[in-house]
Amino acid sequence: MNYEDALTYLDSLNKFGIRLGLDRIKRLLELMGNPEQKYRTIHVTGTNGKGSTTAMINAILGCSGIKAGMYTSPHLVDYTERIRVNGCEITQVEFSQAVSSTKQYVDIMLAEGAESPTQFEVLTAAAFYYFASIGVEYAVIEVGLGGLLDSTNVIIPEVAVITNVAMDHADRCGGTLSSVAQHKAGIIKPGIPVITAVANEIQPIIEEKAQAMKSPLYIYGKHFFSEDQGVSDYKQIVVFESENYGKMERLKVNLLGLHQVENSALAIMTAMILQAKDLRITSDSIANGLADVAWPGRFEIIEGTPKVIIDGAHNPAGAKMLRLNLDNMFTDRSIVFLLGILQDKDITGIVESLIKPQDIVVVTSPDSERAAPPEMVSNTISARWVEVSASIEEGLNRAYQLAGDGGIVCVAGSLYLIGFARRIIYNRQKKV
Repeated sequence: MNYEDALTYLDSLNKFGIRLGLDRIKRLLELMGNPEQKYRTIHVTGTNGKGSTTAMINAILGCSGIKAGMYTSPHLVDYTERIRVNGCEITQVEFSQAVSSTKQYVDIMLAEGAESPTQFEVLTAAAFYYFASIGVEYAVIEVGLGGLLDSTNVIIPEVAVITNVAMDHADRCGGTLSSVAQHKAGIIKPGIPVITAVANEIQPIIEEKAQAMKSPLYIYGKHFFSEDQGVSDYKQIVVFESENYGKMERLKVNLLGLHQVENSALAIMTAMILQAKDLRITSDSIANGLADVAWPGRFEIIEGTPKVIIDGAHNPAGAKMLRLNLDNMFTDRSIVFLLGILQDKDITGIVESLIKPQDIVVVTSPDSERAAPPEMVSNTISARWVEVSASIEEGLNRAYQLAGDGGIVCVAGSLYLIGFARRIIYNRQKKV
């Protein structure tokens, strides 16, 4: 199986859609010899920030001299982005081999008369197999959807991290904020430390689950804290303090945005918990990991004329934070948005959180079958100027034109939009 064959096979599994549950993945991994048990893991869930937090933890482990894998989803451009070791993507050859090996066991399942695994289940099993095959010591695993019934929830981690809880994927997680929180809390395992930034009325749900599991719980704002100290050289400056682990001054985080102050605190606290068992993790490796971390498409600034910000804000909470960061970085500046949203998202909530009356908005369709028609999205927008574009590339060209050389373009609304647009932008820069 070559890379194209692997993609064709994965695409064939799309017909099974999203089916939550652990029976299929457990049987598949059992047939594979349970590769997920051959290294230590850290499990990360949350509505927003889980990708950035996952990347920070992985970077800290790498800077500690630890061979560490990272599994995330979805990808922006290529499936290989989902599986990394110390920041380096799996190669297409390695990816094909991992998927091919996993397919052999899927075929055994089907011969047994079992239900076929979904695409995400096969990808998860392939990632676990790959990490075991190359001998990683740790793997930082990001939840795909929810937590309780997510395919990744077969691991027994060293630490469970729950970034926050907001209304996203509510249709698959019970329909209420409380039920979403209960799904996120589903990654809590007996006796395993839990680190969270969940607040307000949702916090008791996490506390109750941790107490029931006899799991030590560390809450942001109660047991550990962080403080924003501005931006320097496109790095977020953060001070971290913990009641048990002391204070770290002026840490430089290579991810911009006020939300990264909180995300970095979760990553630091995770590293400090791990440090008790692994002395390779030090204050220096924590600082170096935060300074080196890369996570494309999350308030990513691309210098040029105009300046472009790419951010995968795809729910109201993420859109609200993106707007706060834009206002913080570009005070009193109007923004030209290239906006595309999936139809199953809270379109009105995203638009109301993100767009201001002085803005200009070009609406297009994300590169997904789930894309909302641009006309539907544009009808929800009140701004200085709103128009629809037939394609992402045409929309990007129009946004550049409307912004002018000294303006600001923000590409947002869906990862399926920003991944496609990001590839266009960087390909153009290579040709200059």
